[in-house]
Amino acid sequence: MIAFSPAKINLGLQILAPREDGYHEIETIFYPVPWYEAIEIITASATQLHLSGIPLPGDPASNLCLRAYRVMKNDFPNLPEIDIYLHKTIPPGTGLGSGSANAAYTLKLLNNKFQLGLSDTQLLTYAQQLGSDCGFFLQSTPCLATGRGDRLSPIDLQLTGYDLLIVCPNMHISTAWAYQQVQPTPHRPSLKSWITQPIETWKEHLINDFEIPIFQHFPELKHIKQQLYAAGACYASLSGSGSALFGLFRKGSIPSTLQFEKAVLHVCSL
Repeated sequence: MIAFSPAKINLGLQILAPREDGYHEIETIFYPVPWYEAIEIITASATQLHLSGIPLPGDPASNLCLRAYRVMKNDFPNLPEIDIYLHKTIPPGTGLGSGSANAAYTLKLLNNKFQLGLSDTQLLTYAQQLGSDCGFFLQSTPCLATGRGDRLSPIDLQLTGYDLLIVCPNMHISTAWAYQQVQPTPHRPSLKSWITQPIETWKEHLINDFEIPIFQHFPELKHIKQQLYAAGACYASLSGSGSALFGLFRKGSIPSTLQFEKAVLHVCSL
């Protein structure tokens, strides 16, 4: 059984306060992006992860797909052993949520393939054990995310008529490190109050709090954002804690001559 897991971008990201559990209270808007990775599950004699495509750093045993299998195995001890085939197309450490998406879709695949009968609410409980944004990918519709990014409220937001250009530089930014660089600022207007305004006004209000410290450490990322605006983007931003940046362009207006050195690019219509 095969599934195709999408990416996401963040439209604004406010870091409001530290939490007692070590996370932070945030507010952001998750928007799904049609950039997919492939996951296949096959019954096997021993559970293993098989990777292809873009290499992943770190120990494969800690991969979120395997962790998704393990949290389900705890409650379903008769769950068969499996081979998980993951084909990576999205660079890791770019703030596009691909690891969380893969975990969420592994949960969905397990539920469907082995007819576990879990409801969306039950799947969400598993997803929240794996990552703050995992639950978003169970539905992949635009959402306002609060709490540590796990409290989701669907919003009516359609970006049809726009093309998206994502620029993934050849660098990996640690989310834990990025949070250490930010001073939380509470009591700000909700992003919901700005998302209904014309997109051309978003750059003044839909701010990603990670940008100031990350741009100070990695000025080349600030330069990419400047390039996106110079090329005609209506809105440009860092996604999550980076390192990917994206620009929203009126459909058909991305310049064909636009180039970024040593970066993976993805262009899609929304």
